[in-house]
Amino acid sequence: MSSRYLSRAIAIQSLYEWDFYEKKADLKKILERNIKEFGPGLSDEFALQLVNGVLSHLKEIDNLIEKTASEWPIEQISIVDRNILRLGLYEVLYGDKKAVPSKVAINEAIELAKAFGGDRSGKFINGVLGTVYKQL
Repeated sequence: MSSRYLSRAIAIQSLYEWDFYEKKADLKKILERNIKEFGPGLSDEFALQLVNGVLSHLKEIDNLIEKTASEWPIEQISIVDRNILRLGLYEVLYGDKKAVPSKVAINEAIELAKAFGGDRSGKFINGVLGTVYKQL
């Protein structure tokens, strides 16, 4: 498992926990704890960049999710899928394209959905991110 994939997985776990507690918990502390527990020795730089990026663009990302998956109000999307979408959209829209091309970011999000989501999560994530990518 690559360190970037592990960083994404830990970022998703942290965003999930933060979202589960209705965004009242300290996300940075959650992330730090999860890195110590699930990625000892892992540099927290990439995971922190992802989490901070999602937070700084949360409103725009959530609005885009609502427009792209209009039949699914954002609060009805599972917490796992919602946060994988947030992370994937952050990377596609605002991430460093030289370090992580959009197609790679989409593929990584799909893999996270297969690992952490439900039976149809991968297809759902692929559909939403693919639609956004085509619109770019």
